[in-house]
Amino acid sequence: MATTRGQRFINSLRDGRNVWLDGQRIKDITIHPAFKGTLDTISRLFDSLDDPNIRSTVGFQTSNGFYAHNAFLVPSDKEDLLRRREAFSCWAEETHGVMSRLSEYARSLVTGWYADRDTFTCYDPQFADKITRYYEKARDQDLFLTTALLDPQIDRSRRPGQQSHPDAVLRIVKETDEGVVVRGAKMIATAGPYTHDFVIFPYMRLQEDEKALAHLLIVPANLPGLHIQCRESFASSHQTSHPLSANYEEMDAVLFFDDVLVPWDRVFLNGSPEGVWKLRMNPTANALAFHQTVVRLLSKLEFTAGVGFALAESIGVNGFLHVQEKLGELITQVESIQALLLTSEFQSFRTEAGTIIPAMPPIETARNLGTRYYPRAIDILQMIGAGGFMQVPSSPEEMDGALGGFMETYFAGKDIAAQDKVRLFKLAWDLIGSPLGSRHELYERFYSGDPVRNYANQYLYADKDELSGIMNRFWQAHYGSKGDADIERALTGQPIH
Repeated sequence: MATTRGQRFINSLRDGRNVWLDGQRIKDITIHPAFKGTLDTISRLFDSLDDPNIRSTVGFQTSNGFYAHNAFLVPSDKEDLLRRREAFSCWAEETHGVMSRLSEYARSLVTGWYADRDTFTCYDPQFADKITRYYEKARDQDLFLTTALLDPQIDRSRRPGQQSHPDAVLRIVKETDEGVVVRGAKMIATAGPYTHDFVIFPYMRLQEDEKALAHLLIVPANLPGLHIQCRESFASSHQTSHPLSANYEEMDAVLFFDDVLVPWDRVFLNGSPEGVWKLRMNPTANALAFHQTVVRLLSKLEFTAGVGFALAESIGVNGFLHVQEKLGELITQVESIQALLLTSEFQSFRTEAGTIIPAMPPIETARNLGTRYYPRAIDILQMIGAGGFMQVPSSPEEMDGALGGFMETYFAGKDIAAQDKVRLFKLAWDLIGSPLGSRHELYERFYSGDPVRNYANQYLYADKDELSGIMNRFWQAHYGSKGDADIERALTGQPIH
């Protein structure tokens, strides 16, 4: 029997990588209980690209007849953009939006840089050739990619280049004929233990005296000297009690670089703070990658809303006005994100390179709202279930035990059998109260960066002319031309006389 695509992915992870958990180096992550449920899920998703029934939804056919994931599809028209969304939706719905790093995000960044490859040749003449070769390799070999962009939280009051310890921030310490030697650390590498390559670049804007920190590297996970340090595992082996934790625990990790030699073909930019910042802010890469995050957010909010409806119905409170208001809020969340997603696609436009990308303002709005929507959705579920979350046995299997008769009576719901109600509340608790659930609330608040700064940036970079013009026209109609001068002074920070 031929090896499936998913099994090939699993086999590829036995490559000598240094994954550390609980103080021990994991010899084979593919059989370790902390990773097995998640890897089984990813394996099934990879197999969808070989399933004749859905592979054209998830992927596109390359010139050699191979189906590649649509995250690698460079959209040349609006239909291609919708095909990308369909692929993201397919995997997000399979995992209920709970798995945020299924490689599509980092793959989309690479696809965007490839589409805009000529933009960066002024910073490295070989950039276009390098990114083309890498894009084709990642596309045709099903490479799983993730990002690690942040510096360790050692002293946030200092700039990256001013840390007290010279190795606090990832930097290039030597250049050789083979490549660059890097030392330091990066976080937070979600899906780090089972990625093939890490996309590494600075998240902050660097200054000219911080050139040693200014690089774009795509680092193989099994390079000597690279250590993948995992946080505590939130995986569960109990499917019925913790169905999300058992299948969707995408581990987070910190990367330690102990003089790692990164080959030149994986060094895409080097020593250019301006070039790295232009890459970090590249509209094509960001639009394609952020588009995926909104698709996934929508699936997660839909799933959370569904759980909320089921909770309310199970205990007969869905007829109460104050509960209906909360359930209506969950619907408002879903409809708002969906409307913003569709608007971004409707307002899509063609870049100078000929790529169709979604409009960023609706995407940024959706991402900013998501940092508040999801914690609020979890809050609503807590208020609906309330003390009922404490009124369930340690596992649904106890229903068959000595006290099963009591449980059938006292754990039953309005129109739901006791066993199903216990399973429902266990699922909801896994979403809102388990270690995995707590991690997800934290993730949704901060995965896109500082939410305060992101909201401020939406104001700073918005096209405000139309909104300001409305007020200016009102001012002129009611107060005359002097108002225009006063407004101009106010907008430029000058005193109004």
